[in-house]
Parts: sequence; structure tokens; C-alpha cells
Amino acid sequence: MVKKLLKGCKFNIYLVVITADSTAEEIAPIALAIHELCGLPVTMRTKNKKGVRVENHQVIDYNYTGPVLEEVLEKGVVIRKIPDSGPYKGIPVVVVPVKIKGETVAAIGIIDETYGIFSEAPMIGRRRPKL
Repeated sequence: MVKKLLKGCKFNIYLVVITADSTAEEIAPIALAIHELCGLPVTMRTKNKKGVRVENHQVIDYNYTGPVLEEVLEKGVVIRKIPDSGPYKGIPVVVVPVKIKGETVAAIGIIDETYGIFSEAPMIGRRRPKL
């Protein structure tokens, strides 16, 4: 749900609220922002509604779900795996739950087209040379 705040103000300020019933259109801006940050395909859905697939700076599917998104919604934990079905079959994914007051209301996934290099970036960044 997107709410406009400060009506009549010269600035447009919006509040984005994610619920278990948020639609693909409502969550698309969040998925697009994450895609722009990491440069990798992103998927996102809410508990009760299908979501989005984002690739190449655009939403390519507004009715998306995937096996790992569904698994995270069910279990409420981060899952790193290689799916054996769906459009990202054989490609590593990292999917995280979005929790509000302990309840998993959505899941967001990054498709690691680098086949592990992206997932290892935090560890590589900690290997600073000694000066």
C-alpha cells in the first residue's frame, strides 16, 4: 500500500507499507530499487498475493511466484539454494523473509547470475590487505 503524506506540501512524500496482502504493483518499486542496487535479477512476492520478477531495469512479470519464494514464506528463514524448477532453475538464489511483528509477510530473492561471486562478496570485502 502506498500512502501520500503531507498533502498540499510542495514535496511529494510517500509511505510504502508492505502487508501479506500487498499486490505486485504495490511491491514493484521495492523490488526495482533492490535490483538497481545489486544489478542482479530480483523476485518478490507477498504471503497472499503473487509478485514480481525484475530484470534489465524493468518488471517483466507482475504475476510471479517461485519455489524458493514459497519455501521462505512457509518457513520464515533465509534460504540459499539452487532451484530445480522455474525460470531460475540451476542458478543460485538467496531469498529472505520480510517479517513484521514476527510474521513473515513477504519474501525477496536475488538471483545470483554470477554463480556465487556475488554471494561471496561480503567475505571477499573482509580480506583487506595489511599495510
